[in-house]
Amino acid sequence: MKTFLTTLALMFCIGTHAQETIITKENMIQEVDFNVWPKGELNTAYAQYFIGNSYLAPLDAQNGGPVNVTFEPRCRNNWHIHHKSVQVLICVAGRGWYVEKGKEPQEMRPGTVIAIPAEAKHWHGAAKDSWFQHLTYMTKVEEGSSTTWLEPVVDEEYDKLPGSNAPQTTSSASVTTTPERAWI
Repeated sequence: MKTFLTTLALMFCIGTHAQETIITKENMIQEVDFNVWPKGELNTAYAQYFIGNSYLAPLDAQNGGPVNVTFEPRCRNNWHIHHKSVQVLICVAGRGWYVEKGKEPQEMRPGTVIAIPAEAKHWHGAAKDSWFQHLTYMTKVEEGSSTTWLEPVVDEEYDKLPGSNAPQTTSSASVTTTPERAWI
């Protein structure tokens, strides 16, 4: 585990440098260098809980390591709650948002680290004009941990974020509870 954490620290330093490779042109979507942090495979297992496409790249997941989650611009997950566990997000590329119910939205840029307390209703996703990548892992996981997936973050709600107004159609979803597997 010590070797993995050393490797993760090195990867994080490299990933922080990747922010400099983000290309911003007026009215253009910011892009990330997927050679630094892999984009991963299309997230089909949890697609029903996302608006837009996300991708998963497990990093030593078989040993409890983090997963790199990539969000296309405007992609976000539904409101959800992690029961009996703390989720940690570490932004490594692009720009995105973390929103906890009843609190101000937090913009995420490379280097931003957020520890989400157990039982906090929240969502996270990309800014409208940027790809977004974060590492995520669960800690302080207790027996019986799970995730309850709630309603989607509708456009009217998402568009209240600074710089997030663009047309998109959303669908509704029901509440679902899944065993805590990891990361999303």
